[in-house]
Amino acid sequence: MNGFSEPYRVLMKVYAEGAHLKIALASASEKERARTVKIAYGVLENDAYLSLCIGTFAPRSPKLPVRIVLKIALYALLYLGHPRYAVTDLAVDLLKEIGKGGAAGFVNAVLRNFDAEKVHLPAGDEGLAVKYNFPLFGVKRMKAQYGARAEAILAARSHGVSVRFERGLDRYSGLEHEDTPFEDLKIFKNFVRDEGFFAGDYTFQSVGSVGVAAAVEPCAHLLDACAAPGGKSVLLAKKCNTVTACELHAHRVGLIESYIARMGAENVTAMQKDSTVFDPAWEEKFDGVLVDAPCSGLGTVAENPDLVLRKREEDLPALCALQLDILRNCARYVKRGGMLYYATCSILEEENDGVLCRFLQEAPFVPEAVQSPLPHEKTAYGVQFLPDTAYGAGFFVAKMRKL
Repeated sequence: MNGFSEPYRVLMKVYAEGAHLKIALASASEKERARTVKIAYGVLENDAYLSLCIGTFAPRSPKLPVRIVLKIALYALLYLGHPRYAVTDLAVDLLKEIGKGGAAGFVNAVLRNFDAEKVHLPAGDEGLAVKYNFPLFGVKRMKAQYGARAEAILAARSHGVSVRFERGLDRYSGLEHEDTPFEDLKIFKNFVRDEGFFAGDYTFQSVGSVGVAAAVEPCAHLLDACAAPGGKSVLLAKKCNTVTACELHAHRVGLIESYIARMGAENVTAMQKDSTVFDPAWEEKFDGVLVDAPCSGLGTVAENPDLVLRKREEDLPALCALQLDILRNCARYVKRGGMLYYATCSILEEENDGVLCRFLQEAPFVPEAVQSPLPHEKTAYGVQFLPDTAYGAGFFVAKMRKL
């Protein structure tokens, strides 16, 4: 099989259909999986630079299928060290395979003439956006918010595969890994899913997700208002008597149910619910409510490089409004004296303290200090985990007590 074929199919789903990379990779064959994952992630992590390379050497802008083939080929040439002749042969064969053989001469010429030394980054913020494959509006906000530290945050990359163990950690302790502040959470350079995953011995869960769950205090009845895919709900089931895990869309409720079944979390109940719509039956019903709100996700670009393709500055105000709507509604479900938690996987102040500032001006809640073993920065209302110090994770969490 052509070594570029399966990465092409995965990337076509991401670029053309808007599929999330992790979902697109689910159909990859186990035999080709390691190579497919490496190439697909590599292309997306360097998408802006690869686009600049194509723009520098292509006499015209190629259509999407040909552009994807070129990105795969240039990634193999630049980052995998494959010989130019082998890369060109694979690219031309793939074009024929997908019915684009007429573009073979065009692709051949681009790859033959390509010279990385002739590719020049733009100046200023535009250059940083290309170098670190980050939205330009995000770069500008990062510089305004974090100053001299901004580039280190942008440059941070995922440390590897984050695995949380329920049992059986000893079986994998010989693999190269990095410890985290959480005893059962390890980060592996390479980790191949095996039968232990399906038996519920371990699960894949990010450091930031575990960090958010660690901020939640034990309680009798917890509501996880935006719960898919279910990792935090299942983890929190270990310190809460019951967990109600809600999601807006039925297919995402299915993800939670599958997670619950695999991990054997019998005290978690998944249900479909719109967390912006008040349910009188739930008024002051829960001891704790976690709102891990829909957000830009810009704190997780290191782990989800495809996010950059879908992020637009004009979407931020609507996102912040949605976050505030969910908080306002779910706050009504907290008992007096109970806790409300607000979390995002964003590193933008406007989605974090900015939303909480507006919420706390009108709601009967007071912020409480969050303690975390994960390296963090204290903010006005919570703590911010940043990718350059928190193992590549960019998350925010705050907790508030209802008066």
